[in-house]
Amino acid sequence: QVQLVESGGGLVQAGGSLRLSCGASGRFFSFAVMAWYRQPPGKQRELVAAITIAGSTNYADSVKGRFTISRDNAKNTVYLQMNGLKPEDTAVYYCNALLGLPPSEYWGQGTQVTVSS
Repeated sequence: QVQLVESGGGLVQAGGSLRLSCGASGRFFSFAVMAWYRQPPGKQRELVAAITIAGSTNYADSVKGRFTISRDNAKNTVYLQMNGLKPEDTAVYYCNALLGLPPSEYWGQGTQVTVSS
């Protein structure tokens, strides 16, 4: 069974940094496309960043140049380094995995990130 567990959220002042981690269970990690989504209060969930099996990345325009997604296949972990945080980055951040064809989708439980002005 695929399980994703996020950590690293918290309260930070505007301009600060946080690093989110998502640990994955099982032997699937190296074969999965991994991503971070977020859901701001009262809004829909949105893609923040994704990283392919080969390590290619893409980002939402709102976080380009500030956030960096990376993965460590040996540790079954994907990271999201967030720098230059803004109040509008406040959201619950979710780890996501896409695995197989057709792809099955898995979600973590989410971690809260709050940026104060």
